[in-house]
Amino acid sequence: MADSTGAANAAVSDSQGPTSSSMGSPPIQYSMILDHLIGDKRTVKDLNPTVMGGLPVPPKSEEQKMIERGMESCAFKSVLACVGGFVLGGAFGVFTAGIDTNVGFDPKDPLRTPTAREVLKDMGQRGMSYAKNFAIVGAMFSCTECIIESHRGKSDWKNAVYSGCVTGGAIGFRAGLKAGVLGCGGFAAFSAAIEYYLR
Repeated sequence: MADSTGAANAAVSDSQGPTSSSMGSPPIQYSMILDHLIGDKRTVKDLNPTVMGGLPVPPKSEEQKMIERGMESCAFKSVLACVGGFVLGGAFGVFTAGIDTNVGFDPKDPLRTPTAREVLKDMGQRGMSYAKNFAIVGAMFSCTECIIESHRGKSDWKNAVYSGCVTGGAIGFRAGLKAGVLGCGGFAAFSAAIEYYLR
């Protein structure tokens, strides 16, 4: 009888032992785990490219920084747009002259067939005229867009719209106020459409 009583007491003490010891330590909560994984207590590791398998990037020299600043300047962007507009305008002028049936014809003698030299001369003149116009428009647009972007401190579609309005207004203003307003609106709408398509 005594043996059975002792065994029962031992079983009760064994069943209560782990419970009382586990109640002494605080339970791990889900929020504490989140703090250590993604919260403020998470340790931030330095992402070194060599550790992640990439090539180490050497620090930039002063010459490289100076070249980058020059390439990001408004003057460089304007010159680049001017050259690109000149090339594009020249190609467009030569193309339109090539499909025009009146190239090389003399208005004084319309029945005379023009020579190849006269046709090439007219194509060159039209190509040069288009090239100059495209170069001026490209340089004006790029310069005003860069200045507006630098002034606003933002790079969004509004810069192109404002620049298109300024460029179109300046070009059209030579023919009068009405032409300037129409040029501003037309160039702004065209710039907005291009920005919407590209972005």
